[in-house]
Amino acid sequence: MSDTAPTPAAEGDLPSGWRLWILGSRPRTLPAAVVPVAVGAAAARVADSSDRFSFSAVVLALVVSLALQVAVNFANDYSDGVRGTDDDRVGPVRLVASGVPAGRVKWAALIAFGFAGMAGLVLAVTVSWWLVPIGAVCMAAGWGYTGGPVPYGYLGLGEVFVFVFFGLVATVGTTFVAVRSVTVVSLIAGCGVGALACALLVVNNLRDRPRDAEVGKRTLAVRLGDRRTRALYAMLVLGAALAAVVIAGWHPGALAALIAVLVARDPLRSVRGGAAGTELIPVLGATGRVQLVYGLALTIGLLAAG
Repeated sequence: MSDTAPTPAAEGDLPSGWRLWILGSRPRTLPAAVVPVAVGAAAARVADSSDRFSFSAVVLALVVSLALQVAVNFANDYSDGVRGTDDDRVGPVRLVASGVPAGRVKWAALIAFGFAGMAGLVLAVTVSWWLVPIGAVCMAAGWGYTGGPVPYGYLGLGEVFVFVFFGLVATVGTTFVAVRSVTVVSLIAGCGVGALACALLVVNNLRDRPRDAEVGKRTLAVRLGDRRTRALYAMLVLGAALAAVVIAGWHPGALAALIAVLVARDPLRSVRGGAAGTELIPVLGATGRVQLVYGLALTIGLLAAG
């Protein structure tokens, strides 16, 4: 492949030490962990503005969400690295492919999962023990994305995982731990947040589609093909906008989230215009910004309406 990233040996400026680990944690994906918590907290606040709202529970939910995101990223790095699917890939640095021992990356993933588990256990003690099995399912799903004997991320189901866990579960779960109830607004907002989280993964998989097809990694982008994957990206952005419009039926301030459509103009143009390979790396960052703007605007819009 002519547009693949250079090998670590050829990269004279390859980061080392803690900088390499920070890059390996994939910071551009962290908006997918922050946004659902912010939106879920706002949905909880408009549902119940009484003293029952628990700010400490929201903080713990944010810790769990961030730790799970980092854990999934490290687990993905480990599993893809030992399988060799990250060799000659296009995109930002990966730890195992850069020469970091796979065992160290695996331990990093387990530590992050453990940190998420401890924070989740505190939430379960203070809110509901039902959070324990839900958290266990989240961690098992995070590992099974590219790990285990039959990684479902290799079967084209990664977007389902992201939509469910970094959309619905994270958003609705935050609302629940904050006010001990689930609302229709939090469910719809979770769909909008999940759509943009999926858009992040779609860009990532679109970028890696040629290499993934070569190594037998049947992501949704590989299964759909180039043209339909690009159409899917646009549908996900529009789906998030539609969710905001629906929520506006109860809280008109939610329409503020539509500003994200304007922010999405450039990445949409790049994806629909045929950007490929390394050209999609900045699109991934731009999509993260779209999700941040969407989440911030929806959060502020809901709180203003409340």
